[in-house]
Amino acid sequence: MTTPPGQSAPALPAPSPDVTIGLLLMVAAVLIAPFIDIFSKLATETTSPMEITAVRFLLQMVFMLPIFVWRRRLPRFSMANTGSHIARGGLIALSMVCYVTALSVMSVADALAIFFIEPIILTILSSIFLKETIGWRRYSACAVGFGGALLIIQPTFEQVGFIALLPAVSALCVAIFAILTRRLAHREDPWSMQIETGFWGLLISLAAIAFFGRSLPATFAPSLPDLTSLVWMTGVGLAAAVSGIFGVYAYRSAPASTLAPLQYLEIVTTTIFGWLVFRDFPDAIKWLGIAIIVGSGLFIIWRERRFSSKPVSENATLAP
Repeated sequence: MTTPPGQSAPALPAPSPDVTIGLLLMVAAVLIAPFIDIFSKLATETTSPMEITAVRFLLQMVFMLPIFVWRRRLPRFSMANTGSHIARGGLIALSMVCYVTALSVMSVADALAIFFIEPIILTILSSIFLKETIGWRRYSACAVGFGGALLIIQPTFEQVGFIALLPAVSALCVAIFAILTRRLAHREDPWSMQIETGFWGLLISLAAIAFFGRSLPATFAPSLPDLTSLVWMTGVGLAAAVSGIFGVYAYRSAPASTLAPLQYLEIVTTTIFGWLVFRDFPDAIKWLGIAIIVGSGLFIIWRERRFSSKPVSENATLAP
């Protein structure tokens, strides 16, 4: 539409202060989140993925306790939904073990790029279990996104075998976790949900170490971590807690559809940090796969915003 002569073009509405704060908090979250992967990969040199997972849950819960002190409100747990919380804790524990195992032999950029098919999986699961209307365009974007993931998986599979598929398993677990979370979020306090998920994730991780640790391959066998490993695992828990807290407050300040595209910045920041620490850098084929995954995800988000459907690409804050 053209502006009539003699009149100035109408100014675009400025974003509200809350939305601006939400955008800044989300940028901070995606700048901190790569350190979860960096510290996890460093810890895998001497510590098993199962132990890293257990310590992450423990430290993440500890680092969140000051939030409850500041809020002057104790966590409120719902016994009626205990089964759902146990399932959520188990899914996140399995997701973390799969993802950290992949990090032990894969570059952080490759593992994260494959994991980012999670919004695509969540789109499909939401149409099946939540009866959300998904048109053929979004289904097509999902198919294209999976094709991009295969571009990354194929050369990695030749190098490390089936471990290259573990980030996809991790993404599936997080997508199911998000479905369960959506069913609980409208009737439970989000902070209490985080603590309860962390508690069950820790309990399930410790039980797995106790019952299966000695019968699993050496990669998963429990061992006494040294001081360096404790430092790395402390970094994992701290980065996960701070990133998760920023994410929660970001979603309280701005719509999920506005913030969701910023999550893909994490691929860029993780690639940069991975190159600085490990000198790993994706080749041209993998960059093509990353671009396809990001493009597919952004298209799905755009369609959600255009048709005002409930966003299915919103990630859980306890994701790897």
